[in-house]
Amino acid sequence: MTASQTPLVVVGDALLDHDLCGRAERLAPDAPVPVVHGTRRSSRPGGAALAACLAAADGRPVTLVTALGSDPASDTLRELLAGRVALVEVPLEGTLSSKTRVLAGDRPLLRLDDGEGRAREATPEAVSTVAAAAGVLVADYGRGTADVLRDALAHTAAPVVWDPHVRGRPPVPGVRLATPSAQEARVFARRLDGTGSGDAAGLRTAARDARALVRAWQAQAVAVTLGERGALLSHGETPLLVPTPAAATGDPCGAGDRFAAAAAGLLADGALTEAAVQAAVHAATRYVAEGGARAVAVPDQPETAAEPSADGDTTGDAVRTAARVRAAGGTVVAAGGCFDLLHAGHVALLQAARRAGDCLIVCVNSDDSVRRRKGDGRPLVPAADRVRVLRALECVDAVAVFDEDTPERILGELRPHIWAKGGDYARTQLPEQPLVESWGGQVLLLPYLDGRSTTGLARRAARAPSPAGGGRPR
Repeated sequence: MTASQTPLVVVGDALLDHDLCGRAERLAPDAPVPVVHGTRRSSRPGGAALAACLAAADGRPVTLVTALGSDPASDTLRELLAGRVALVEVPLEGTLSSKTRVLAGDRPLLRLDDGEGRAREATPEAVSTVAAAAGVLVADYGRGTADVLRDALAHTAAPVVWDPHVRGRPPVPGVRLATPSAQEARVFARRLDGTGSGDAAGLRTAARDARALVRAWQAQAVAVTLGERGALLSHGETPLLVPTPAAATGDPCGAGDRFAAAAAGLLADGALTEAAVQAAVHAATRYVAEGGARAVAVPDQPETAAEPSADGDTTGDAVRTAARVRAAGGTVVAAGGCFDLLHAGHVALLQAARRAGDCLIVCVNSDDSVRRRKGDGRPLVPAADRVRVLRALECVDAVAVFDEDTPERILGELRPHIWAKGGDYARTQLPEQPLVESWGGQVLLLPYLDGRSTTGLARRAARAPSPAGGGRPR
């Protein structure tokens, strides 16, 4: 077994997360609240279960020690974890905690929480799993799993990374690394000194809190995560600021789990703490840029082979395809246009775009969008037919239809690594370029075949002579 495959044991409180994601473009007439429509529901592992899945995505064997019961939420989570991680259960008192987020694009509007179950007791299998671990991540969400295994965690010989929660207890003495957020570090530090002053986002406050927590917790190091600013690593003296490699916009839900999972795996591999924290900052930045927790989500409605609707709306399939490729470490490529009367120039562009990555998603203007851009005589081919023709191409993995004049909204949902356009845009900056670059993506120009255009084809067809004798063409 190579160092990069060192097994990791994740101990903590698993949650079940649901996302209801749609678009909010107006307020309700009876109250000043947004109306979310076009929602798609998905479920994913949350809490310690998310951390375990993210660690497994790094290519290492992962065992999750967590509390599950006989309730429907626990059964659903078991199904989501099957094939991803090994599972060692401790008994759960009550029902598994779950949360449902309502989002407009990447922006959460509301969260609904259900279930207050807590771990009841340790089991011999759970204790022996911790004792035999080569590396341990404690993802504490304040629901008791770390508490019932506290003695085993205190005596394991493996390097321990502890991601604390304000509802839980402090880490056991001697952990290799504790990873509170700036807000969590401020709460823990206030409990130590009884003060309420200090801005949790300030570097000076974070450095002071980290130093205090290293000493109070008897931790070898504390890394205070600072969101888009990176992390502040302290061994108890002068701290080290580890900045993010690039600005990443997107849904940050689970970024702390991504940070802790990456750091725990690298420390299990034998990395130095500074190197592990730096790599963890980079991993968390990529995670946010590539769509965050939705990359491990599973749609609640199974995919079907149904035909696209009248307006060619296959966006759900396209979003799932992008998430699946990202989760596997692949490169998502997107290309866009009207694709009215598909011709050789279109096909050459799409084939070149597909070769640039691991999947190609084509973003197509709806009929109304084409009409606004091209005039009342267009499109010549309705969206449903254009989608069907595009989906038949071997180089196309999925098609998404957008109704706006520009594809920014659908790009925000897909978050492709590459946005491919024809070379005729080489002298101008595309309006969507800043958006694509905001999550670390890039715009790629591809050669465009001269003399091919839908407008030209339509004009030549209109000038074509009638068949001899005026009969119906055959």
